[in-house]
Amino acid sequence: MRLIILLFFFLQLCYFPTRAQQSMLTEVSPDLLQKLVDTAKKNYPRMEVFDARIKIGEAGIKQAKLSYFEILSFSYLFNPNQISAVNPNLLNGYQFGFFVNIGSLLQKPAKIKQARYELEAVEAEQETYQRSLEAEVRNRYYAYVQNLVLLNIKTSALMDAQSALSDVRYKFEKGELPLSNYNNALNMVSDQLQVKVTAEANLLIAKNNLEEMIGQTIESIQ
Repeated sequence: MRLIILLFFFLQLCYFPTRAQQSMLTEVSPDLLQKLVDTAKKNYPRMEVFDARIKIGEAGIKQAKLSYFEILSFSYLFNPNQISAVNPNLLNGYQFGFFVNIGSLLQKPAKIKQARYELEAVEAEQETYQRSLEAEVRNRYYAYVQNLVLLNIKTSALMDAQSALSDVRYKFEKGELPLSNYNNALNMVSDQLQVKVTAEANLLIAKNNLEEMIGQTIESIQ
C-alpha cells in the first residue's frame, strides 16, 4: 500500500510542471467573449421585444405631432342663389369656415412630451437589460471555461492513475506486489474515472447554459 501511494505521488510530481500551466485566466479569450456578448444581444428573444417597443414609442411621437391637425376643423355651407325664406340675410353661394379647438391645442405639447418620456423610459430599460445580459453572458462564459479547465485537470489525473495502475499491474504479475496493492490501484482509476465523467457533465451543462444565452453553438462563433 505504501509503495502504490509513493508511486502515485511520484507521478504527480512528474506531471506537476504541465499542470501548473493550466490556468483558467490563460484560457479566457476576450475576443471570443465580446463576440458572445454581441451575439447574445442580437439573438436573445427579449431584445426583439425592446426593439419593438422602441419602434412603438417612435411611432407614438410621430402620431402625437401629427395630431396637431386634429385641432383644426373645416366646414362649409352651400346656399343656392335664391333668397332664403327662413333667413333673408343669409348669403348666397358657398360659405367656408375654419375652427380651432383651443383646449386640444394647449394639450398637444404635453402629449408629445409624454410620448418622448415614454420612449426614453423604454430606451433606458433596454440599456439596463443589455448590461444585465452582458454580465450574465460573461458569468456563463467564465463558468464554461472553468469547467473546461477542470476537465483537463481531471483527465490528467486519470492518466496519472492509469499510468500508476500499469506499473502496479506489471509488478503484481511479476509477484513483486500483493493483490491488495493492485486492487487499490484499480480503485484509484475507478475513482478518477468517475470524477472525470462528472467534470464532463458539468462542462456540457455550462456549455448548454452559455449557448442558451447566445442562441447558437459556441463552435459556430469561434
